[in-house]
Amino acid sequence: MPRTPDTRSAADFLPPGRSLPALREAAAGCRGCDLYQQATRTVFGEGAPDAGLMLVGEQPGDQEDRSGRPFVGPAGRLLDRAIAEAGIEREQAYLTNAVKHFKWKPVGKRRMHDKPRAAEINACRPWLEAEIEAIRPRVLVCLGATAAQALLGPQFRVTRQRGQVIQTRWAPATLATIHPSAILRAPDDDARHAMYEAFVADLRIAAAHLHQELRRTEV
Repeated sequence: MPRTPDTRSAADFLPPGRSLPALREAAAGCRGCDLYQQATRTVFGEGAPDAGLMLVGEQPGDQEDRSGRPFVGPAGRLLDRAIAEAGIEREQAYLTNAVKHFKWKPVGKRRMHDKPRAAEINACRPWLEAEIEAIRPRVLVCLGATAAQALLGPQFRVTRQRGQVIQTRWAPATLATIHPSAILRAPDDDARHAMYEAFVADLRIAAAHLHQELRRTEV
């Protein structure tokens, strides 16, 4: 059956070898959905190949699209600060997104984030699954609803289930929290501070489980 725009998939572009370098190289030429047409480049994940912690966001933003690296814009800088406050070393983490191309719409001269559709998220899912299989993280953190629902199902609600640790096929400890960009969109400083503190608290839960898992493997 021929592919339609809503049934195309990155699975058609996965390489025979599933190492991170092979995946990254193959993803650069992905045409599994139409998002590549307006994006500058594929933005693949980044971090240690044996990282114990994997953080998954929604999609790259404008600065990520231009640089080709995940989480280098304002949300990424906020995430780096929160990770450090939570007691996680950056070298312990691998950062990626559920969608590897920047989806945007023009607003004046700016390229503004546009939420990916379910078909686009599903089309990109094979890259995310292959990354998880290559990394085999001990702790997996979904940043925001798009990442959480991509991995934990469409019924998952970050507003109700954030910070709850569950065992999944993806990792011994999996949890979801808000995306750092949500903190940047807070209406005022008080709300921003409260959201940030709650975000760090969720990451501390992830850090505790990471340290627990690492101790377990050392025994």
